[in-house]
Amino acid sequence: MVMITATRFHDFSMGHKVTGHENKCAHLHGHNYRIHFTLRSVEEQDALGRVIDFSVIKSKLCEWLEENWDHKMMLWEHEPLAFILMQEVPQDIVLVDFNPTAENMAKYLCEEVAVEQLAGTGCVLIKCVIEETRKCLATYEIGN
Repeated sequence: MVMITATRFHDFSMGHKVTGHENKCAHLHGHNYRIHFTLRSVEEQDALGRVIDFSVIKSKLCEWLEENWDHKMMLWEHEPLAFILMQEVPQDIVLVDFNPTAENMAKYLCEEVAVEQLAGTGCVLIKCVIEETRKCLATYEIGN
């Protein structure tokens, strides 16, 4: 099967804490993330031969990251520090229903965020790669 995709990446900064982690990631810390979004068209390429214009990926997914995750602290709703920080700086906290590993973040972006953000575009997010550092990344890929 032949598949044509379009990929765009976006850089942003965010803190997190992996609850229950056995090493340093158990502490509050941050990363300069790079997220790669790979989309495929549900139908055919458009009249110009594109899966989707890269500017649409930017406006639908990259700008969502800027508005919702950039320069914030992501915490699992069961994290004991979450309650305290929500009292002090609620505007800076992204409270999620999953432990904020790169793997879980990629899954959330594919299964939740992109479904809503890409509605009406004729495209779906089939792969999300999250680089936490230049050496470490996680990939979530949706099968055909």
